Amino acid sequence: MIIYNVTVKVDLDVHEEWLDWMRSVHIPDVLATGLFTDHRICRIVQDDSDGMTYTTQYSCESMKNLQEYAARHAKRLQDDHTARYKDKYVAFRTVMEVL
Repeated sequence: MIIYNVTVKVDLDVHEEWLDWMRSVHIPDVLATGLFTDHRICRIVQDDSDGMTYTTQYSCESMKNLQEYAARHAKRLQDDHTARYKDKYVAFRTVMEVL
């Protein structure tokens, strides 16, 4: 199993709206690609006066599925995120293999 992890630090003034949008729009759109089997969203617990940090982890069966997501869907979904929250977040992505 592969975990595609997206870590996002969101400005305090939009983090509640961002979290609602992630749960109601973005995550369902990612799952609608049919390439992921499960997901979870977590808040990183820390004192941070300029933003809240979240990780969203999407599980998929294989690297082939993740590569298909990257080739066919990622840019569109990331562009939607950027258009909505430009200059209000920083993000990075990691890929992990469950052993």
